[in-house]
Amino acid sequence: MAASPRKRVLIVEDDPFLRKACHAGLAQDGYDIVAAEDGEEALRQVQAELPDVVLLDWLLPKVPGLEVLRAVKADARSRDVPVLILSNSSRDEDRERAIGLGAADYLIKADLSLEDLRGRVRRLITAS
Repeated sequence: MAASPRKRVLIVEDDPFLRKACHAGLAQDGYDIVAAEDGEEALRQVQAELPDVVLLDWLLPKVPGLEVLRAVKADARSRDVPVLILSNSSRDEDRERAIGLGAADYLIKADLSLEDLRGRVRRLITAS
């Protein structure tokens, strides 16, 4: 029996410290990690890698996270890829907007713990 392929996570975050922390935390669970620093690069990576989950910063250079989310959900090839939003905003309307556009989950960066992030990614991968 062949081993199942490793799941791929795309981390889209312009803050290098947070990007590296997410990478280190998720790598512990054996995921292949791909990273992007801006929305333009994120769109290229989604098409090239077709990840199993996308962690998407809401505020990004070049193409905002909102537009990346719209593009991912509008493309037949990637529309079923779960997207977890990482945001500095704790406003209910921002959370509702993200979920309304197809985000599977929404995490506030100030409340972020790597254990919580790992658990949410595991749930998204299991559910997809």
